[in-house]
Amino acid sequence: MYRHDRRSRVLAGLLAALAGMIDGIGFLGSGGYFVSFMSGNSTRLGVGLAERLAAAWPAALLIGSFVLGVVLCTLAKRRIALFARPQSILACVATGISLAAMMGMWLDGLAPFVLLAMAMGALNLVFEESGDIRIGLTYMTGTLVKLGSHFADGLLGSHHNRWPPFLWQWLALTSGAAVGAALFAGMGTHALWIAALAAWMAAMLAGRVLSAKPA
Repeated sequence: MYRHDRRSRVLAGLLAALAGMIDGIGFLGSGGYFVSFMSGNSTRLGVGLAERLAAAWPAALLIGSFVLGVVLCTLAKRRIALFARPQSILACVATGISLAAMMGMWLDGLAPFVLLAMAMGALNLVFEESGDIRIGLTYMTGTLVKLGSHFADGLLGSHHNRWPPFLWQWLALTSGAAVGAALFAGMGTHALWIAALAAWMAAMLAGRVLSAKPA
């Protein structure tokens, strides 16, 4: 992450905050499942398979939806030139969140959260290059490992201060999740409309930030 310029790192933090917000709303609205953190759903799936199948299938459905979002977004990036631009991916993500917010007004159950999981899968393609995810936006395990590793290097005397961007990314997602939980407490799934607005704003911001990058 430290190889990216400051504008890209700030944008990545804002997108991680958006993912955290949506995951906070999704976690509370779905009864304890995740729409962006698939490691958590994988654990829930394994525990459900061992104890109670009724608790396993929602996790499996959300994992499959997340992967489907990645697959569809990758195909679009590879085959349609328009989708090579991060702002186009974010516009698709914002559309998915908006549709989920609309579905949440009329439908109970997991249907809105399936769309959210697909959108969060696609979100991770914003910083993808040739199959390599340069910055993870919806998962923090690897980010925390790099934070700890680079912090340890600093303690050993390294002059390269590489850990702060990873701390920023983690704080952004965690803060976003807190905001999402607070919004859900007051608005229920209607909080998804605020998340959708934030996603549309992120799509517009990405166009400005990335087009302003020096050549």
